[in-house]
Amino acid sequence: MKTSAPGRTCSITTVLLSLLAVLHTSIPQKNDIDIYSLTVDSRVSSRFAHTVVTSRVVNKANVVQEATFQVELPKRAFITNFSMIIDGVTYPGNIKEKAAAQEQYSTAVARGESAGLIKATGRKMEQFQVSVNVAPSAKVTFELVYEELLKRRLEVYELLLKIQPQQLVKHLQMDIHIFEPQGISFLETESTFMTNELADALTISRNKTKAHIRFKPTLSQQKSPGQEDTVLNGNFIIRYDVNRTLSGGSIQIENGYFVHYFAPEGLPTIPKNVIFVIDKSGSMLGRKIQQTREALIKILDDLSPRDQFNLISFSGDATQWKPLLVPASAEDVNQARRYVAGIQAQGGTNINDAMLMAVQLLSNANRQELLPAGSVSLIILLTDGDPTVGETNPARIQKNVQEAIAGQYSLFCLGFGFDVSYAFLEKLALDNGGLARRIYEDSDSALQLQDFYQEVANPLLTAVTFEYPSNAVEEVSQDNFRLLFKGSEIVVAGKLQDQSPNVLSAKVRGHLHMQNITFQTEIRVAEKEEEFQSPKYIFHSFMERLWAYLTIQQLLEKMILASDAEKQALETRALNLSLQYSFVTPLTSMVVTKPEGEERSEVAEKPVETENKRKHFHLAGPSGKAPGNPGRIGPQGPVHSPSHRLTYHGVRDLLLPDMLLAPSTPDEVDLRIKARVSAIPSDTMTQRHQERKHSGSSEDTSQPAKTDSPPAPIQAPPVILTLPGQSVNHLCVDIKHSQGPMNLLSDPDQGVEVTGQYETEKAQFSWIEVTFKNPQLQVRASPEHVVVTRNRRNSAYKWKETLFSVTPGLNMTMDKAGLLLLSSPDKVTIGLLPWDGPGEGLRLLLRDTDRFSSHVGGTLGQFYQGVLWGPPAAADDSRRTLSVQGRDYSATRLLKLDYQEGSPGTEISCWSVEL
Repeated sequence: MKTSAPGRTCSITTVLLSLLAVLHTSIPQKNDIDIYSLTVDSRVSSRFAHTVVTSRVVNKANVVQEATFQVELPKRAFITNFSMIIDGVTYPGNIKEKAAAQEQYSTAVARGESAGLIKATGRKMEQFQVSVNVAPSAKVTFELVYEELLKRRLEVYELLLKIQPQQLVKHLQMDIHIFEPQGISFLETESTFMTNELADALTISRNKTKAHIRFKPTLSQQKSPGQEDTVLNGNFIIRYDVNRTLSGGSIQIENGYFVHYFAPEGLPTIPKNVIFVIDKSGSMLGRKIQQTREALIKILDDLSPRDQFNLISFSGDATQWKPLLVPASAEDVNQARRYVAGIQAQGGTNINDAMLMAVQLLSNANRQELLPAGSVSLIILLTDGDPTVGETNPARIQKNVQEAIAGQYSLFCLGFGFDVSYAFLEKLALDNGGLARRIYEDSDSALQLQDFYQEVANPLLTAVTFEYPSNAVEEVSQDNFRLLFKGSEIVVAGKLQDQSPNVLSAKVRGHLHMQNITFQTEIRVAEKEEEFQSPKYIFHSFMERLWAYLTIQQLLEKMILASDAEKQALETRALNLSLQYSFVTPLTSMVVTKPEGEERSEVAEKPVETENKRKHFHLAGPSGKAPGNPGRIGPQGPVHSPSHRLTYHGVRDLLLPDMLLAPSTPDEVDLRIKARVSAIPSDTMTQRHQERKHSGSSEDTSQPAKTDSPPAPIQAPPVILTLPGQSVNHLCVDIKHSQGPMNLLSDPDQGVEVTGQYETEKAQFSWIEVTFKNPQLQVRASPEHVVVTRNRRNSAYKWKETLFSVTPGLNMTMDKAGLLLLSSPDKVTIGLLPWDGPGEGLRLLLRDTDRFSSHVGGTLGQFYQGVLWGPPAAADDSRRTLSVQGRDYSATRLLKLDYQEGSPGTEISCWSVEL
């Protein structure tokens, strides 16, 4: 919670759960609005997450204070309930049709009151906010409930919480209960705030079908070392998957409803014909085209030899790389890599011609029988702007493309940034059996592109249809799908008829590469219903709500493609379901009731992705204008009183709190730059000026030229090896000769391999990569960030942002100094560090090296294979010889900086060898 001057106190608690969840309280003033209890209870039953966020606050001031409750939830989630309890009286939120809510909203405006909105606040988030005045010593309980069906992506379901209370909370507890009748096959947790002390507050219990994750830190565990501030500030993530077989999937039944999950294991991948259509217009200049090139090069490397592909780049005109599709052979992929590396951004945006060219390529190949039998054809469009050249009418482009494709190929559209109309791309993709995705402009844009490609890279089935007996089920959700991709899941739900048979059968039909396939499943209804009657902590009657949620989502999608006549019927059905099950959807609104005499009443409406992002950043006031600073550009956030005291610790923190809600849009860039400069305290600016003077910056013209050069600082070597059980404990390794990637070490018995690229001119590693066999996981470190890849899924982490990840067979931790440790019982610990001291660059360190097997090898691994040290040289005892596997190296005792404990390092006398 956050408070400001009397009469204008804001107290914020933020929570986001299911695909994304946040607990956040903005900067508080002590002894005013105090959060004494903050709980999150999430019950995930058969992928359906029901989340309850409860915050209890008390006003410790002797004057009235305003408490503001903020909750961030996934865009795909539906709010189902909200209430405030004030002095024992409950004030609920009522969900109504938008028109009825608007009438109440207009009445509130006429009384001079303002209205609140749900607004988009990031890649996957929406923010719900409500405020209320709290009398001295009074208590208020806020409770918000929302629900969502977790979507399987790249072989996992993900539940993520971001915790940022910014004050110590006496009772802070998160409970996540997971029940999966299929059985939980994989479960991992990850945190960006966990410390060794906090790790004791986390408990995980799990059996075959259930998991319970609890995080309940004490006040002392929440405290920063030596301070009274909280250390809780970051992400908490749960990822899991369920057991699967090569079958017709899992049918589950509860309270008269059924859900059918289909994601069979063991199917071969269907060869694909893919055309990448890449925007190279002038607006892509700079970072965007660079990231696009980087992502495309990696995507090309992932093509299967059975695939065919081509590239089309476009600006004012469209150009195809090859006249025909070519096989993804090593030679053609290398040629394509060179072509991609040379793509330059300039000119306008001719989407129509580029898309028609892509369709023509596939159609010509199809007529000439050049497409492999049973293969799948995909077009992937990446653009960052609306059409400006050639045909520029979006509706005509959509019509042209749909007529050209004629249902033969699937189109996937990626919108880079916020200058492109997402509504245009979404309809273009849905019209042609694909989907649209926004790529956010950020340091991980290339990874976003790669991850999207991985989602569609491995088609398993085409023309998938579900069949159920007509006398057994009714009101079934969508039951036919164009494609099933590896790592995803198809979900069908419906209602059992009153007199349905005791045995429910289902058939799933689809096309494999060269044949048709039918999966048949039969279940006993009574036995399946018992699965959801025994778990004590799982909420009941959830499957009916799951069916309603899924049906509404599909109806909303169909509305995008429907004609005006069809749209009305779809909207009516979606609206009726939204009201019946109390979901806040794009068709409904929640009216938040408040005590009589309050200054504000609020109406919550669900934003949609197709709107311009900047439209969400406001709370409309009586005049329709946003409150806050007059003439302010960009997102509106909580209003901060001048009495607020904000302490900043670096340039990265010099953005106003309300400007941290979302990635910047183009119109916000200048504002953010100005905010950074204007928010820097004068003493900080003075300090930096002095630092520049002392460092010899060109800004300093008052210092006379120095004639004597200071002695060179002691450098940290590229690598320090610990050699247990030897007469020499540490060996410093200088790499003087390197061409291409190096095999630094490999140990097949340990199941680990470390490679790296060393740049001799810069005397540093440009990247280091650690690959584990069990679990199958890859960690790639560069000076910019760390990327962890598992099951084709990438996760990027910035250096010096704490990380605590527990995966079966591997623990990953990173501290605030940036030391990343990869450890496992009975295995060598591998460390990576972005050393910023003398001799800056990536550093590798090894611990528990006595665990290496006798089969360890590699440029560095060889030194763990029985090193023999010769005696010191007679003429110079600082020199000696060491022999490794029959090869002699000269070693010299030198003074070096030990980087293993982080900057600034300690001076050590180390035997150094050159490689």
